Amino acid sequence: MSYMALYRKFRPTEFGDVKGQEHIVTTLKNQIKAERIGHAYLFCGTRGTGKTTIAKIFAKAVNCENPEEGNPCGKCTACRSITAGTSMNVIEIDAASNNGVDNIREIREEVAYSPTEGKYKVYIIDEVHMLSIGAFNALLKTLEEPPSYVIFILATTEAHKIPVTILSRCQRYDFRRITADTILARLQELMEAEHVTAEEKALRYIAKAADGSMRDALSLLDQCIAFYLNQDLTYEHVLDVLGAVDTAVYSALLRSTLAQDLPAVMGQIEELVLQGRELGQFVTDFTWYLRNLLLLKSSDEMEEVLDVSAENLQQLKEEARYMEMDTLMRYIRIFSELGGQIRYAAQKRVLVEVAFVKLCRPAMEIRQDAILDRIRALERQMEEGIPMSAVPAPSYPQGFSEDKKEEAPAPKALPEDVQAVVKNWHSVVNRLHPLIRTYLKGARLKALGENKLGILASTATGEDFLREARHLEEISEAIRKDTGKEIELQIASAHTDPNEDVGAIDIEQLIHMEIEIED
Repeated sequence: MSYMALYRKFRPTEFGDVKGQEHIVTTLKNQIKAERIGHAYLFCGTRGTGKTTIAKIFAKAVNCENPEEGNPCGKCTACRSITAGTSMNVIEIDAASNNGVDNIREIREEVAYSPTEGKYKVYIIDEVHMLSIGAFNALLKTLEEPPSYVIFILATTEAHKIPVTILSRCQRYDFRRITADTILARLQELMEAEHVTAEEKALRYIAKAADGSMRDALSLLDQCIAFYLNQDLTYEHVLDVLGAVDTAVYSALLRSTLAQDLPAVMGQIEELVLQGRELGQFVTDFTWYLRNLLLLKSSDEMEEVLDVSAENLQQLKEEARYMEMDTLMRYIRIFSELGGQIRYAAQKRVLVEVAFVKLCRPAMEIRQDAILDRIRALERQMEEGIPMSAVPAPSYPQGFSEDKKEEAPAPKALPEDVQAVVKNWHSVVNRLHPLIRTYLKGARLKALGENKLGILASTATGEDFLREARHLEEISEAIRKDTGKEIELQIASAHTDPNEDVGAIDIEQLIHMEIEIED
């Protein structure tokens, strides 16, 4: 007999075997016991959470000759034929490949005939969101008023793609992601049944990697057992098969990154690549590792939330103790952005290396959350006694003198020069990017004394946009080209104006003109 995959071999045959969906199982069993069976059901949820399995158990239960507390007996003719897949009363349709109007018309013609055996004809339409609009329209009338002996069960992973006219005709059941503890308990049961010895740590990692899907967990377990056939399944074996990385590697990488030891970080990445680790999975797991650190740093009562061993928890506590909150937030931001890019990247290693260079060299970033890391790096240099003059001076090609390396600073602007900028505001703005011009529309200008010009954005969004370093630099550069003067810009909005009560001069009133920006 050919080998059967674990997820097929151990597929639940009655409601009591289904794990993690008790809220749905209880409701359906009560409907069967009370004979309050609906005519249309919609099962929504992520992959591997039991939608099709529960649909088949429900089909057996409603046709069972001797149901027991809402469960199918599994022994009668109807139960055995449905389990074997030979029953004419249970019709499974894959909407991904049968999504046309003609396929639905065939169903409409078939429902006119009552079941040859049993009480109900059950149509299970999987991935129903793949039906065309025409097919949905053809299904509407039948779904609304089917014969008394017909039940429709629609299963989908993307309920938002189903028309509301279909949704309103169905009882909707949302399947939850199965918790790692529930999956772990199920895997332990199956290992006993299969007479395979497995470490709890190994099974727990598989349960977490499944991301709420029981079917994914069983497929991963099947893969690990097959690779190490007739051997005990250890944590290291699971890491080898799945291309994953041990927590100790994350800890070492994090410590090297915090020390800004870029050669050590690159060496550790090289080691991961040589070991054949999957870099996409590494990025996901490292982001999760940083998330655990952030939770521990945020509160002392997060230990129950973290699904880690006591050994790893102690290590996490130690590392969280000497990490700053803003540094963790910055690391998570960078790796979250990387996680979205690496899936479709041709050069995954390059992206990972660039991300760690950003972490080790905060001076390369101009975002606000990198500034504190840059300051800490300077403080550490000062504490270690490394003078700033130790940085080598840049060399220049022959024919270039050192005094040419940067232009002389522009002279400080006088208040009258600020007024001149305002009067020539149209020409200044016309030099700017259209998006900057949009956010300057409706802004007010203020003279703040000396060489300072205040720009009050009309909205908080506009304030945030104009505050960005590259946008401020573009506005300042346009002013320099127009007036030859250096003016300090201060961005605020009407609600956050720090100079509201300090006697700043409203230039529009001073020069008796209304400043407008043309689109």
